[in-house]
Amino acid sequence: MEHILELLTREMMVIIIAAMPLMELRGAIPIGVSLGMHPLHATILGILGSITPVPILLIYLKPIFQYLRGTKLFRKLVDRTVQRTLNKSSKVKKYSALGLMIFVALPLPTTGVWSGCLAAILFNIPFKQAFPAIVIGTTLAGCIMFVLSFLAISI
Repeated sequence: MEHILELLTREMMVIIIAAMPLMELRGAIPIGVSLGMHPLHATILGILGSITPVPILLIYLKPIFQYLRGTKLFRKLVDRTVQRTLNKSSKVKKYSALGLMIFVALPLPTTGVWSGCLAAILFNIPFKQAFPAIVIGTTLAGCIMFVLSFLAISI
């Protein structure tokens, strides 16, 4: 029974890390591998965890940012976050859903699901286009991280 709880704990940790901003999939997969998971197992869990917040973000991020922008305390933080996302995601505006998919697929800091959802909102990409683009982009990023993790443990 303890072994099952230990596996669930490790798996849940990878899923939760993948769903968090900043760390996301790019941090969850290497952490899963470092915890003794096979890279494929960690990748699948990382992709699932990374996709989990996408519908919620695409629906609620805009009203939350509008509300926070109206407060003195968070206005500057929201404006900086929006400006940083606009600067990094200029190709999303030009190529719409395809650009969004590529933006999310790049395994670089601040180009993951959370930034992708914000970019989709800022460039008015409809949910029906944004959701699949982000899911495919996350899956591609997961594949890249899988290869890198697999190569790292093979060395």
